[in-house]
Amino acid sequence: MNMQIIPVTDNITATEFIQTSVVILKNDPNWVRPLDKDINEVFDKTKNKAFRFGEITRWILKDDSGNLIGRIAAFINKKYKSKGDDVPVGGIGFFECINNQDAADLLFDNAKHWLIQKGMEAMDGPINFGERDRWWGLITKGFTPPLYCMNYNPPYYVTLFENYGFKLFYNQVCFALEAQKQIAQKTRDRHKVLDADPDISCETIKKNNLEKYANDFVEVYNKAWAGHGGLKQMNKDQVMLMFKKMKPVMDEIITYFAYYKGTAIGMFINLPDINQYFKHMNGKFGLLQKLEFLWRQKFRPARKFVGLVFGIVPEWQGKGIDSYIIGECQKLVQVPPYLYQEYEIQWIGDFNPKMINVAENFGDTYRSRNLVTYRYLFDRTKEFKRHPILT
Repeated sequence: MNMQIIPVTDNITATEFIQTSVVILKNDPNWVRPLDKDINEVFDKTKNKAFRFGEITRWILKDDSGNLIGRIAAFINKKYKSKGDDVPVGGIGFFECINNQDAADLLFDNAKHWLIQKGMEAMDGPINFGERDRWWGLITKGFTPPLYCMNYNPPYYVTLFENYGFKLFYNQVCFALEAQKQIAQKTRDRHKVLDADPDISCETIKKNNLEKYANDFVEVYNKAWAGHGGLKQMNKDQVMLMFKKMKPVMDEIITYFAYYKGTAIGMFINLPDINQYFKHMNGKFGLLQKLEFLWRQKFRPARKFVGLVFGIVPEWQGKGIDSYIIGECQKLVQVPPYLYQEYEIQWIGDFNPKMINVAENFGDTYRSRNLVTYRYLFDRTKEFKRHPILT
């Protein structure tokens, strides 16, 4: 098969880049088409702050009849670095391909050669040119409908990556549970102890006071995560921007902050699974789709909610605050009309055993899906090392 790889340089090829996923995945019943705007914003210098630290390019692949058969993006980001890295690492993402190894190899080779020209010595993928909470990882287990801004791929993509020579850098584990099932006895016991402590309290977020909770978010986030795995500190303005974007879909009863004598020590940030709305919109989000979204939100609300952030400040880790917050959440979620039936936690890296342990202690959880961040070293004689364990 003759193939032609074409750089995305104008509106026509940018549209074809979006359309490639539709051509390849349209018959997969588990695929939820992402909103076109969410993909396009990654490549928009006015919308994606990662352009301040790097650059990105992308290609589409056509067969000799002009049919779309693949796509890929490659990027460099000076801020992208994993713990233990001893070589500069670039990224690839937004990969789609027919089930053909030659086609996949051509896409990977093209990205690799571009990254080599930029001084990179390895590439990770599929990852995002931006934050790790979206478009990150390849599904290897649990090929079910994806969460909002989560990658989805058919099983054969795993073979395409591994046959090329990509190796597992780390697993990204998702956990789920039935929202109306009783939480574990151990969790209930620990909740009861802390619930009796007058210095410990918990609040659900209030949409009319987001500024207060933005400060609380910063307090917990910067103590719990900043400096780990390349994550940087956040400030109040960044969090307020995030909260304002979340506000239209935010449900107050599923987002919690824990306090000790009024100081934030933990947080549990969740949202309804809005992909249950977007799956009906064929990638569009114009006026009609926004009206449909509001209608579905009111009359066909999501029955699943999704864990985005669960963090405890270091000095309170291992003291039951996670159980306390889970117990408080149960009080509100497990009451009539029992809106939420499912719960799924966004991925946790297997290099973070402490948070894996927290997820496993939720109750009757199970591993709902596994994604993988792969790494490919350009020097094939160099020793490959997995992502080190966080301590």
